[in-house]
Formats: sequence, C-alpha cells, structure tokens
Amino acid sequence: MGKPTGFKEFDREVEPYRDPTERLADYGEIYTPHDDAHLQQQGARCMDCGVPFCQSQNTVNAAPPVSYGCPIHNLIPEWNDLVYHGRWEDALDRLHKTNNFPEFTGRVCPAPCEGSCVLGINSPAVTIKNIECAIIDKGYDEGWVKPNTPSSRTGKSVAVIGSGPAGLSAADQLNKAGHLVTVYERADRIGGLLMYGIPNMKLEKTVVDRRIDVLKAAGIAFVVNADVGNNIDVKDLVANNEAVLFTTGATLPRDLPIPGREGDGVHYAMDFLLPNTKSLLDSDLTDGNFISAKDKHVIVIGGGDTGTDCIGTSLRHGCKSLVNFELLTKPPTERPEDAPWPIGLPRIYRVDYGHAEATEKYGDDPRVYSIMSKEFIRDEHNVLKGVVTVNVDASFKEIPGTEKTWEADLILLSMGFLGPEHYASDPTDIAYDERSNYKAIKGLYKASRDKVWAAGDCRSGQSLVVRAINEGREAAREIDRELMGDTQLP
Repeated sequence: MGKPTGFKEFDREVEPYRDPTERLADYGEIYTPHDDAHLQQQGARCMDCGVPFCQSQNTVNAAPPVSYGCPIHNLIPEWNDLVYHGRWEDALDRLHKTNNFPEFTGRVCPAPCEGSCVLGINSPAVTIKNIECAIIDKGYDEGWVKPNTPSSRTGKSVAVIGSGPAGLSAADQLNKAGHLVTVYERADRIGGLLMYGIPNMKLEKTVVDRRIDVLKAAGIAFVVNADVGNNIDVKDLVANNEAVLFTTGATLPRDLPIPGREGDGVHYAMDFLLPNTKSLLDSDLTDGNFISAKDKHVIVIGGGDTGTDCIGTSLRHGCKSLVNFELLTKPPTERPEDAPWPIGLPRIYRVDYGHAEATEKYGDDPRVYSIMSKEFIRDEHNVLKGVVTVNVDASFKEIPGTEKTWEADLILLSMGFLGPEHYASDPTDIAYDERSNYKAIKGLYKASRDKVWAAGDCRSGQSLVVRAINEGREAAREIDRELMGDTQLP
C-alpha cells in the first residue's frame, strides 16, 4: 500500500498543533489546517506489509489482556493508499465502511493502530490518525458526507439511552437498517462525553453538531433534557419499543477518601470540565457557572486524557501554578520489554497538549511521578490550603522521609471511573457484573431481561471513544438480528 519505497524515502512528520502560546489564549481547536500534499506523502509511507496489524483488533493472551490494532477494524492500508494517489472521496468511502465518526476518532483517539503499525517495529509508525482526520474533514468541506437515509422502514422502534459515541453509532446503524430510532439524552445538548466531557480545544463542538445534523437528516429522533429514570420512565420505554439500548457510559468517578476530603476546593474532574464547556457554549464563560482556576494553585491528581484536559482548562483560566500527581512511576521513552510490538498502547512517556502548554507557561513538565496523596490540608474555616503527599516505590509502598506539603487552592480528582449510574436501569431489574457494569456478553450485548441491551462503557467499564463506537455498531447488529431474524449490518 502507498508507495512501495515510501517508508524508506520519507520520515514520519505529524501535523503540528498550534503554538502553545497562541492556543492558550483561546478555546479553539489545538490543531493546524491539513496540508494535502504533506498527508499524501505520509500516506506513501504505508508499507505493503502483508498482515496489517494496524486494522486487525485482537487481544494478546496476557494478564491483564492487552489489545493491538484498531477496535473498529478501519481499512487503514486501503485509505492510506487512496490518499497517496489523491483519491480522497474514495478514501472517505472506505473510512465510513467501518467508522461512523472518524471526525471524533481522528481528533481524540490515542491511536492504538499506530502502536501496531508494522513499520513501527524499527521505524516511526505511519501518521494514521492525521490522515484519518484529514479525510473526513475534506469530506465535509467538499460536501461528500451525506445522511444515511434508509430506502424503507421496518416499523420497529428502538430507544437508545445516552448519546455518547456508543449510542450515536448504534443509532446510526439501526437507522440504516430501517428501524425507527429515538435517542434520549439527559443533558441539554446531544453528544454525551463528546459534547461536555471532552474540552472544546480538543474536540470543537461545531464538529459534534455537524454530525448530529447529518444524523437528524437521516431520520434519527433526538430528545434532550430526557433524564431516563427521573423525568422519563424506563419501563414505558421498554413497553413501547421493540428494543431499548443502554449506552449511558461509566460516569461514577473514583474518589480519594483521605482526611480533609469533605469541603470545597476538591472536585471531581468532570465536575470541573463539564460546566466549563457548557458555560463556554452558553455564554463564552461570562455567566460564571463553572469552577474557575483563575489565580489559584491547582493540583490535578491522576493522569490520562482527563487529567490532561484538566491541565489545559486550568491554564486557560489563568491558574497561578499547576502540578499533576501520578501514582505510577515515570514511564520509559521507548517501548518496554513487557509491552512488545504489536501491543497498540504501550505505556511510554508521552507529552500531550496540556503538558506542552504547562511547560511553555511554567518552564517544566507539570507531572510528578510515584507520589501518593495522604491528607488534604484545611484551615479553621475548612478552606482548602494544600495536600500532604509521600513518595512511593513501584509497588506503591511508601518511602519513609519523603512527606511533603503542597500549596493548593483547587484540587481536581482525575482517577478514572468506577462504572455506570444505576438509577436509569434499576427499574428494569437487569443484572450487573462484579464491577457494577451492566451485565451483557461482549459481541452479543443482550442484558438479563427481554428487550434490553447494553453497550459501551456502561457495559465494559471506562474505555476509549473508538471502542465505544465499536460496541455501538456491534450492538446495533445484534438488535437488528433479533428484530428481523437476520441482519446485513457489519
């Protein structure tokens, strides 16, 4: 695929982000415009590798299991080759065969495909994510993205609870099959975590809205401010539809129950990020309906994408200082021996957009590794003043004599999620697994009672947007099979 000798002739060159100083002044997307010629050259690097591990999602037999390749089986070598030859519309057609929303994955996916690229064995991988994003953006610019309106309707109705990536991909697929699909979203805008969980600078909300407009034009119905379990009876949805699919996400955050936890100043990451995006969209942050980091000493506890988003948002507020605690040791800069190729997401040292911005502003990477929080410090009025920490070794054993007190006015907990909320699902009496997720077998997605299904993070636990899209697509296929006795959905 691509140019036969391209991987020898051209080096990997990713599309750069906007300059940190420039982008810190606004909430616009961090990305720079696509350069067709540059991306065609990068597409030329895709090898005729024989077995494209990049597109073949599999699980390595390890404990815990680790995956490689694209979870939605994107036909990566095919559209790399088409881009190299300038056939962008054909590349978009190939991309849409497996991915309902490449504009989302092309921006926020950590690209396990690149970690599994065969070229990556001894050279930098192909810039798959950049090329994917450029294909879909060009598709919108050229008017190639059209609604998938079915030629006929089955007359069967399906309710989808939750409008994140799993819910939207399931709705799109079920609508293609001719079913009458209604998506219920408890927030005031459609998109779930795509709308409010991911900051605007990483996924601009106009990008989400333009896809929602396409889905609406295809015939999907959306209901906002529809808090199933509160203002909508889930039993009515089950009674009045042929199928109900839960795609409510894993929204219960992990807490840090150490002394001093109770009181203002310590907040879950999503309680910080969600209101900020809503206020940005509602009023350009003039309404004040968000937690501000302006002129505060901010500490983010926990890493990952959410921690980075807290860093980037705090910097844009104008925080006074910023530190990011990570319990784990600092990862190596090269792939470690216990995560050999083709494992798609090895734990290595990466500099994300927020880390680069903090380094630009303060001169140092904000992350501190191998550190455990012991106590939040408050004054006699219960006002947050700081946090006491201790260093730990690789087995998380405390190292004596390493206690330290850090000044803090705002502490954000970004420590992952425990599972889904149950108030919407409890009335259906469906079963939960040992981690409190909705109990449904991967690949089948049927819950423990008739007419009820579950997919995405509420079934699997916290994961990636691309895996949620995969589960939504697969769940739609199985729902269609049950409703119709057969299915043509992939």
